[in-house]
Amino acid sequence: MKLRTRISVIAALVSSQFLVVPNVLAQENTNTTEEAEDENLETIMVVARKRAESIHDVPLAITALGSQQIEEQKVRALTDLTVGIPNVSFDDLGTTKGTANFAIRGLGINSSVASIDPTVGVFVDGVYMGINSGIIFDTFDLESIEVLRGPQGILFGRNVTGGAVLLNTKKPSDVFEASVRTSVEGGGEKPNFYLMGSVSGPLSDTVSAKLTVYKNDDGGWHKNLANNEAFGKSDTIMVRPVVVWQASDSVEWIFRYEYQKNESDGPASQSHTNGSGLPNVYGNFDRDTFDFAIDEEGFSNTKSHFFSTETTIDVDFGDGTITNIFGWRDYEAESNSDIDASAQWLFHAPAWLNAEQFSNELRYNGQFDNTNVTTGIYYFENSLNLHERRDLLGIATGGVAPALTQDGGGNYDVTTTGIFAAFDHEIDEHWAINGGLRYTKEDKDVEIASLIANVNAPCFVLDGTCPYDFVDDESWTSLSPKIGVTYKVDNRTNFYAHWSRGFRSGGYNLRNTSSDVVNNGPGPFDEEQVDNLEFGVKKRSEKGRFSAAVFYNTIEDMQRELNRADPVSGVVQVIKNTADANIYGFEFDGTYSLTESLRLIGAVGYTKAEYDSVRFDLNSDGLINQLDHALDIPRAPEWTYSFGMNHAAEISGVGELVSRVSYAYRDKSAYTDNNLGVFNDQEIMDAGIDLYSESGTWSVGIFVRNLLDDVTHGGDTQLPSMLGPLPLGGTFSPLGKGRRYGIEFTMNFE
Repeated sequence: MKLRTRISVIAALVSSQFLVVPNVLAQENTNTTEEAEDENLETIMVVARKRAESIHDVPLAITALGSQQIEEQKVRALTDLTVGIPNVSFDDLGTTKGTANFAIRGLGINSSVASIDPTVGVFVDGVYMGINSGIIFDTFDLESIEVLRGPQGILFGRNVTGGAVLLNTKKPSDVFEASVRTSVEGGGEKPNFYLMGSVSGPLSDTVSAKLTVYKNDDGGWHKNLANNEAFGKSDTIMVRPVVVWQASDSVEWIFRYEYQKNESDGPASQSHTNGSGLPNVYGNFDRDTFDFAIDEEGFSNTKSHFFSTETTIDVDFGDGTITNIFGWRDYEAESNSDIDASAQWLFHAPAWLNAEQFSNELRYNGQFDNTNVTTGIYYFENSLNLHERRDLLGIATGGVAPALTQDGGGNYDVTTTGIFAAFDHEIDEHWAINGGLRYTKEDKDVEIASLIANVNAPCFVLDGTCPYDFVDDESWTSLSPKIGVTYKVDNRTNFYAHWSRGFRSGGYNLRNTSSDVVNNGPGPFDEEQVDNLEFGVKKRSEKGRFSAAVFYNTIEDMQRELNRADPVSGVVQVIKNTADANIYGFEFDGTYSLTESLRLIGAVGYTKAEYDSVRFDLNSDGLINQLDHALDIPRAPEWTYSFGMNHAAEISGVGELVSRVSYAYRDKSAYTDNNLGVFNDQEIMDAGIDLYSESGTWSVGIFVRNLLDDVTHGGDTQLPSMLGPLPLGGTFSPLGKGRRYGIEFTMNFE
């Protein structure tokens, strides 16, 4: 990003904050509630503390989008929010479609290994998603998206050291209503079509139901220069029925089921000059372009079934509610990727994954005088069966077959039990203390067939024909405490401070490709512990609202996947507890109505990530010294900021015309721990205009995403200078889409 451009962007953002803050803080201290806010500001209710509250009242750093904002911004998947939320990166890994690679406040992973637990947990209607695969296809018909920054260990448990993302789907309506939405996007090689519909209403006095259907047919945005044909085809179907049964005045059951299937091309694998200065000898491209050429277009076929039940029972005890959430998900994936990212066959990687999870959470929430209590028990099971194959050096046989193969993977069983309690006690009308504790016990059992042990010895883990060279089991226990205080100046202004702790699970590496199994074997690696100290403020008025927070994290036993080029296997991924670190920073986001029709939105985040001590050779020079200590921590961009404007205008006799424009920036950051792989900085500009009919029966809109045609990559894996006897070099860097524009039409029926 040019310095002049950056200065102008920061100046505009700072100017916008001067417009917002003095006016907001100048409001009188009254008892006016959020109901008196400007009607253009959508009231956002969140469940961050597992009870419905206004976002303003929750002493946490949260960014939330309600259904209106999701529709206005044409959010199709979480990756549409990749840039724009302070200190948050929602990246699609790119290796297999729909695999999340999220980071918050400098805590994130860079892994496609299914057994690697995330730093950011994703929860759909209260159910934790046990793997990152297949969770970022669809955001249609959502009630809200909540992004919780910082450790959320008490109420959400394991693997939320960076934060949590809560996706809440819409429930059936009390009256009949239906909607159909269709959209088409262009800008790439072939168009992308969407068709979405839902029907909802009562079936009886006590039962209501909703059916949502989603269809996406993407012809392919990219062009594969190896054959000059469109690339990136994807066909997705999703069906989600929901039934709500009001069994009595005090008992409600919600039954949800979702079927999702996707068939798509493999990754748009670009190779550019790597961090060692080595280009791919078979085809090298400018990393600031969308150019690539691959001989193996690959595929990614996924299918999932997801069922959950939510039972709520109102009880007299503490005027409280008992809630039980059961979840089951079955996920299957088969893929093939061109890892050498060239038009020659050197490194192709087929993979098969089956995953099944069960979970159940039983909790109680009640009010006792001035104390609100939430407590419960949690159980989770996850079973993974993974097979991966490396088809190497097919160029040596003239493309007939691989000259060398590696086969491996394994079976992985996880069982987690937890018990938790949280409280919020109001001392008086201004002061309150909040806190809690969660105890977690986790058992993991693994059988691993190392790829390096099955060279030119074909086998298949899923049918039991691979010999297991590593069998182990391990247990971990952890405590996640939190203590905090809030000060309520009035109904408009809240200050909070808290200290909290989170854990990221220990475990095993199902993708063992290292020949040094003693030092770099499949595990076990230990838990990662994050302590977070945070101070924040939330302010609202009739015209706007803002929140700000400063944080300081200490990370012990930082758990990292070391992604390294290797002349035998192509790429080796070693998982270790590499270091202790400190991450600190601040964030601000706000919205302000300049006039009745013009709304300003802005956000800024700053993160500084530094190693405190290093105990692993991060740069592979054979030494652990200051050179390792001076490396940047991956997935920790220093600056993120965004600003935008929304304008609404009444058109007499027609309806309302709503226009919007937004700009978001994210700093460059390291991708690999040795800092040879990097993420470019990103500049994303979106815009759109929507016309809503006066009766509310139809709307039509035009939009553009990534107006600046910014090039993004899902990763930047470094390839070796030699693969076996042949030269290689370059990178495996899956490309995201560039500029897209489209039109959308919606019909509503009542």
